[in-house]
Amino acid sequence: MDLTTKTCVSTSEGTPPLPEDRVKELIREVPGWGLASGEPRLEREFTFPEFAPAIAFVHKVAQVAEKEGHHPDIHIHYNKVKLVLWTHSIGGLSENDFIVAAKINALDRPKKRRKTG
Repeated sequence: MDLTTKTCVSTSEGTPPLPEDRVKELIREVPGWGLASGEPRLEREFTFPEFAPAIAFVHKVAQVAEKEGHHPDIHIHYNKVKLVLWTHSIGGLSENDFIVAAKINALDRPKKRRKTG
């Protein structure tokens, strides 16, 4: 299944979160992402060589989020960006979270610079 070809669909209060077995299937489709401890959330931390590339990445994530109408929580700490995905309206995980995670994984990210000398 290629989640990057899917589009997020609207969810509403009362829609049940994904069952645990489906979450376990989908998590394999988004390498690097993990489940938050004790909460139904997907999370991943990205590290960049410095602040500016981290912010450029956040801008790309924002474009994906706006296009999909599904927005991650974004935490920025200088050269680290932590993203947390969950579907607020249902209080848990939906397929939308995995679609956005897959599309974020597909973004071009700057490579770490190697120190010379």
